[in-house]
This record gives sequence, C-alpha cells and structure tokens, in this order.
Amino acid sequence: MKTSRISAVSALLLVLAVLMFGAAPGAMAAEKTKFRVAWSIYVGWMPWEYAASQGIVKKWADKYGIDIEVVQINDYIESINQYTAGAFDGCVMTNMDALTIPAAGGVDSTALIVGDFSNGNDGIILRNAAALKDIKGRKVNLVELSVSHYLLARGLDTVGLKEKDITVVNTSDADIVAAFSSPDVTALVTWNPQLSEVAAMPGAKPVFDSSQIPGEIIDLMVVNSDILKANPALGKALTGAWYETMALMAGKDAAGTAARTHMGQASGTDLAGFDSQLKTTRMFYSAADAVQFTDSGELITTMDHVRTFSFDHGILGEGARSVDAVGISFPGDKLLGDKGNVKLRFTSSYMKMAADGKL
Repeated sequence: MKTSRISAVSALLLVLAVLMFGAAPGAMAAEKTKFRVAWSIYVGWMPWEYAASQGIVKKWADKYGIDIEVVQINDYIESINQYTAGAFDGCVMTNMDALTIPAAGGVDSTALIVGDFSNGNDGIILRNAAALKDIKGRKVNLVELSVSHYLLARGLDTVGLKEKDITVVNTSDADIVAAFSSPDVTALVTWNPQLSEVAAMPGAKPVFDSSQIPGEIIDLMVVNSDILKANPALGKALTGAWYETMALMAGKDAAGTAARTHMGQASGTDLAGFDSQLKTTRMFYSAADAVQFTDSGELITTMDHVRTFSFDHGILGEGARSVDAVGISFPGDKLLGDKGNVKLRFTSSYMKMAADGKL
C-alpha cells in the first residue's frame, strides 16, 4: 500500500523535529563512516527495502569502507522532517517535497538518484461527468498542498480553468476512498492504490492522470549536499546498490520475479498488485536513462511549474517574496531562482558513474 506523498506546510512539525534531534541543518557536514537514510512505502521506493534486507546496500557500503543504515519510517512527512532536522543523511521524497520542505527550510539538498516518475499513479476522478472540464463549480476532495493538489492545478490548466473555478476540500488520504462513497462527493484527486479503488466504484470516471504530465511527479533519493560533498563514498555506495537492485528487479527471470514478489509483500500486496503499480510508474531501470532525464531541459521546465505552484500556495518557505526565493541548480550549471541561495541541486554525476561502469 502506498503511503501519502504529502507536501509539508506545517512549520510546527519541523520545529518539533529539530528540537527532538537537536541538529541544525548542515551541522553534520564532516567526513565520517556511518550514515543513515530513510525510506517509506511506495512502489518506487520498495527497492531500498529489498536492497537493505538482501545485503546489497551492505555490499556496496563495505566496498567503500562505510556503514549505511536504511531505516523505514511509516509516516512519509515525518521522515522528511527528520531528514531536514539532521537525523538522517538521506531520504526518499518527491521533487515537490524536496523543494518545499528541506530546501525551503534552508537545508542544502541534492537529488542523488532520480528513480522514477508517476505515469498514471496519480489521477482525477469525477462522478456523473464525461471530461475534466465538467469539474467546474464542483467541490474537489484531495490532500491539500500535496502532489494531488499540484496534479489538479496542472489538469485545470489543460482545460482553461483555474482553482477559483472549483473548491478544494482537504481530505486525508486514509479517508479518500470512503469519501467517494458519499453521493455528495463528485470530484476527487488521489494516488494508487486508492486511485484504482475509487475508479472501480459505480459512477466513477477517471478524467485526468499523471501520464498526461509525464515526468512532473518525480521520486528521488535526496541527500544532504554538504554531507555528500564531504563523503562522496556515500553517493557511490547508494547509487551502486540502487542500480544493482534495478537490474535484478527488471529481470524477466526467476530472480526478477522473486525480487518483485518480495517488494510486493513488503509493501502489503502481492506480485500481481506490485506489477500493476509498476505499470503506472516510469521506473528508470537504466542509469543511462536516468542521466538523460536529469540532464534534459524538460526537468527545468517541470521544476519551474513546481516552484510556481509552491510559491502561489505559500509553501516555498516562510518569508519567500518571489518564486525565485529558493535557488534550484541543474546539470550543466543551469539554474532557476536565486544563485546566492541554491538549496536544491539535481545532479547526474553519480548516476553517470553507474552508467559508465565506474562505481
């Protein structure tokens, strides 16, 4: 079962996390040998559980003389808050959350591995409607300020509508399926597996999904930039472990089936359920494909959409006076925003090492 990939807006949670762990952003940027990375359940992040439980992470960590602890956090947002507070050196998260939580919170973070993007895992469903344009004037249930909210905004753009043309009703991801059981709920936005459950209900009409904005809802392994700079072995070990797992997972042989079966069971489903989720997830099994995606101009365009949405909704950081408040860097010395305040960095360098067999 997929946990919520929610864009955090609660400064209180972050403050509590900082107080709990007593770490200031960037305070641990020294050479060291022990590291911790956090992950949460989602189809695109299950390879981390597999790599850790099967000894693949340890194998690559041993190669570089370090120790990496891979920790499951049941609450996705809490995992990012803890990373931001300094409790973890790395954490899985979406591109939007990487910008609006650690980066906007002042923690310089690097998207080390671009693992996949949602390619139908997130969608808009209406009742008694033929097309997305019929959403006008309706109340729309979704997790407010999440990737669902972002998807809605992008979908509305395609039919010439604005958010003022609808009314957002903040609804927990845990309650979204039950909400559609009420005849009063005629529009919602959610993600798999909830999306599939709602789509199968009487009167449900899927009208828009993330496959129509390919490459915009991206799942990443993010690491603290200062820690990565001081400890490149961490980047090499994580990247090596990831692509060894990708090769296993993509296999059509018994080993590939066994790997996916394990991931499915670990996420609360079975092989069929896991493979079904993979069909609406564009996994970058090849490091070369991930490099090409990360180096593309399309990624810059995507992050421009994301930062604009984030600023317009007040989640680009306290005191952000413009969409340029937080700098975002890309391969080839390309940049969005304030070059003096770069806090989110996309790099293809470690993935290129994997593609070139140099890890």
